[in-house]
Amino acid sequence: MIKKQRSLKILRVDPLHPTHDLINEAALIIKNGGVIAFPTQHLYGLGADAFNADAVNRVFEIKRRPDDKPLLVLIDKHYDLTRLVQNVPYAATRIMELFWPGAVTIVFKAKHILPINLTAGTERIGVRMPEHPVALALTTAVQGPITATSANITGNSGCSLVSDMDPLITDKLDLIIDVGALKGGIGSTVVDVTADFPKILRQGAVSEKDIFTAVFQKR
Repeated sequence: MIKKQRSLKILRVDPLHPTHDLINEAALIIKNGGVIAFPTQHLYGLGADAFNADAVNRVFEIKRRPDDKPLLVLIDKHYDLTRLVQNVPYAATRIMELFWPGAVTIVFKAKHILPINLTAGTERIGVRMPEHPVALALTTAVQGPITATSANITGNSGCSLVSDMDPLITDKLDLIIDVGALKGGIGSTVVDVTADFPKILRQGAVSEKDIFTAVFQKR
């Protein structure tokens, strides 16, 4: 079912069984340089083609995000890392084996081909494989990494309902995928694996203890 709100198209999608034609419609908008709102896991996020510098710039403008703050991206299969990162350390492999798809974002050394605004010049890229069926289906349909920063003005709270989304955000979007209420709460745990020893940059849904147990336990 499709309805209009402020001339913005909203696609209502089953959160557990997303319809292919609706997901493909949203994916086409992203492929063409658009920016959409979609369910990431706990909150709604802003999705754009991670390799399209202009689309990435739109995400920064919509969120009013400082340009020194990089964006994380979503992928749907491990192979996509070959397009994004310089190498996959052992620690990252262990984390992915146990927590992907799921609520762990891993920060890698980024390939130099990535848009500089995506990484904010840090030469690092945060990557996650989403667990939410709609987010995973969308990433698969796009056939490449998409941004997943929360759909809010920087400094404000994220939203678990489309109806709570700031009009300053929605007025600038090309599409919203509405799956109803998300569970809210804390976001993903962010782990930096660019040094010899992994470092927790943000404590989130997966505990630091579980991360380090995964990395250092004997196989």
